[in-house]
Amino acid sequence: MKNLLTSILFGLAILSSTACKHPSKEAETVTTATPENTDDISKDVYVDSYGEKIEVTINRTKNTATVHLNGKTYDLKKSDALPEYTASNEEYQYSEIKGNITFLKKNVDMVLFHLKQAKKESAPAKMASY
Repeated sequence: MKNLLTSILFGLAILSSTACKHPSKEAETVTTATPENTDDISKDVYVDSYGEKIEVTINRTKNTATVHLNGKTYDLKKSDALPEYTASNEEYQYSEIKGNITFLKKNVDMVLFHLKQAKKESAPAKMASY
């Protein structure tokens, strides 16, 4: 009886060890290539003396500017014919000339935003001492 019980236990041990083995699945890895953004983009937020805020994103690679003002978005194209950085579309024009930030509606000559930035102070020139 003892031998029978030992053989039954031994048989159950073998069955349980072989029954638990399943062929292993290899983990699938999914990689997505994220395109690198190589555009030269600058983003600035300006606040005028009235507390009005304008957000300007300039993409120098694509020669475009996106202006956010009063909850609206304006997509503009850089104008090479105009001085410094100027971008416009049929209705609106954004310019950044000598520290003056201006956004206007062209057909009615209405300035929507204007800011005259303070000049950046440079370090005083060093004088030679004798």
